[in-house]
Amino acid sequence: MDLKQLKTFIRVAEAGSLSRASDLLRLAQPALSRQVKLLETSVGTELFTRHGRGMELTEAGRELLARVSGILHQLETSIDEVRTLKSVPRGAVALGLMPSVSDLLAARLALRVAAELPGVSLRIVEGYAGNLVDWLHRGELDATLLYGPSSDLHLRVTSLLFEELHLVGPASSRLDPRAGCTIKSLHTFPLVLPSRTHGLRAVVEAAARKARVDLELKFEADSYRVLKDLVAAGLGYTVLPPSAIRRELAAGTLRSASFRSPKLQREIVLALPSSRPDTRATTAVTAIVVDEIARTIASEAWLAMPVSKAAKTPKPARA
Repeated sequence: MDLKQLKTFIRVAEAGSLSRASDLLRLAQPALSRQVKLLETSVGTELFTRHGRGMELTEAGRELLARVSGILHQLETSIDEVRTLKSVPRGAVALGLMPSVSDLLAARLALRVAAELPGVSLRIVEGYAGNLVDWLHRGELDATLLYGPSSDLHLRVTSLLFEELHLVGPASSRLDPRAGCTIKSLHTFPLVLPSRTHGLRAVVEAAARKARVDLELKFEADSYRVLKDLVAAGLGYTVLPPSAIRRELAAGTLRSASFRSPKLQREIVLALPSSRPDTRATTAVTAIVVDEIARTIASEAWLAMPVSKAAKTPKPARA
């Protein structure tokens, strides 16, 4: 099978039409169309449904895209690694971040990689924990941050920090950051939470089970922005770390209260695939990730406890 055909297939699938793919790749549409047709002939089935708005993947096309995109990424990365063995780190690195972490870290990491690793092209991929694990296993990501505990993941994992979670409500709520709240009181609040693929949802539900309380789920939102907007509109309460709502707290559009007796917290880990070695570029980027997280915590821009300090401190109960 021709690698050029597979690359063209991926680009057309990402663009959604031949015209947009042609603009992105600076190649004529007939040439792209021919490559797609040759690939469809090779696999023996149509990969796209053509319509007036563009091209949509068929079921076979979606399956092929899921299987080959990670493989091609790893192949291109391996060639870059061999090509630059005697030089500074070069190549592409795909890093996964959860939405709440991305809001805090993405720009900081991009600035440092641009300044310190000029030969590295960093792609930041935002997603929920379940998706990030899947993409890492499929080879579409080189490294990702995830929710712990690390013992639950069949990956090479380094625990980085523990972060408290707070109950978050609209500005009109009576939440008092000084008084706090309890996990047992969660059943009294209409909740707005991410879907079950989100690691944060798992943390909240595990805490509720341990406290033997039922949750009243009013809305689900798989968009980080929508989640906060629904709470600000008075449609319910959610659970988030303070770092994820620092702008809204400062603007007075949201209020929050910490959990007490016990506290509720999440662990964040750095995960790498166990089935393949890291490139020099990946190693350099992950070193920046670990260092930037330590700097962000030290500056109190991220109200979290690094694992090195947590190991010396009695830990509160974790979900």
